Amino acid sequence: MAIKVLIVDDSAVMRGVLSEIINSAPDLEVVGVAPDPIAAREMIKSLAPDVLTLDIEMPKMDGLDFLARLMRLRPMPVVMISSLTRSGSEATLQALELGAVDFLSKPRMDSPASIEACRVEICEKVRAAYSARLRVPVTRTPASKPLLREPFEAGGGGSGSLPERLLQEKLILIGASTGGTEAIKEVLCSLPARMPGILMVQHMPEMFTASFAKRLDGLCQLRVKEAEHGEKVQPGTAYLAPGHSHLSVRRVVGGYVCELAQSEPVNRHRPAVDVLFNSAASQVGANGLGVILTGMGKDGAQGLLAMRKAGAWTIGQDQDSCVVYGMPREAAAVGALEDVAPLKDIGQRLLARLGAGERRGPRA
Repeated sequence: MAIKVLIVDDSAVMRGVLSEIINSAPDLEVVGVAPDPIAAREMIKSLAPDVLTLDIEMPKMDGLDFLARLMRLRPMPVVMISSLTRSGSEATLQALELGAVDFLSKPRMDSPASIEACRVEICEKVRAAYSARLRVPVTRTPASKPLLREPFEAGGGGSGSLPERLLQEKLILIGASTGGTEAIKEVLCSLPARMPGILMVQHMPEMFTASFAKRLDGLCQLRVKEAEHGEKVQPGTAYLAPGHSHLSVRRVVGGYVCELAQSEPVNRHRPAVDVLFNSAASQVGANGLGVILTGMGKDGAQGLLAMRKAGAWTIGQDQDSCVVYGMPREAAAVGALEDVAPLKDIGQRLLARLGAGERRGPRA
């Protein structure tokens, strides 16, 4: 039986394009199209769709208000359709917080090539949304700075603080895709300011990574920023791969530096998790801690395996807490995982591992 999809978009052209793309897949069927949330509300009752695609900016009621009501009263898988603008990216991040499974960037209507390039992605994301585990939505509130952000002091002490040598030697690498924005947020917000440097890949477009990094920086004790080519990795800072480039790490005297490359996509992604993890395997070795979180596909599995073979400690998010159990499942299947944990426990597992590593002392 085909997956039933309801399209909600105020643009007749966009409704037509999405309908054609989705109906071209034999396992997907558009059962209705709605020009606004008011019409969609009645169609949801009468058509009982499996997945909703939802525009953000619409008349009568904006997509975020509708999504908040929908997830409270009739939770269902929703894929947001967003414009590639700063305001669009910020609204999309709010939608993911409210419970949307994933998002798509609107293809350019004047570019047949852009529409065709989106074809596979749109169908894959609808399928993934259908099988996704819905999260409990959160209250819609703007991001705000932590009330107390601990200052990072190179030689600082404090309860349970990590020694300077470990902060400089160790490096945490995180990869995620579908459902990853909320997963990364939960992991980072569970960590103190005094941590080794963190490098992260989340599959999303360029404008979205800038907004995501800014949002995380307003919520976490850690500093969070988009990675820049050639910048030195600092303890207490998390670096997010920009949406236009692969992120890798290179060891230098006294630490590590970020490297960016606009080379061909890997596993159909740029940035790709495998690029980051493979660089960590060769450059960081046993000082790496690899984390693979919720996401569709297999990106990161082989890179995490390479990290583990190089002596790094690795952990994957467990199936029950994943929105889409794809990337962690592939990592487990190839033997890349040393540990598996619910999302809520991963931050503490990282801290415990860092503490255990310090008690053992450096490897010979």
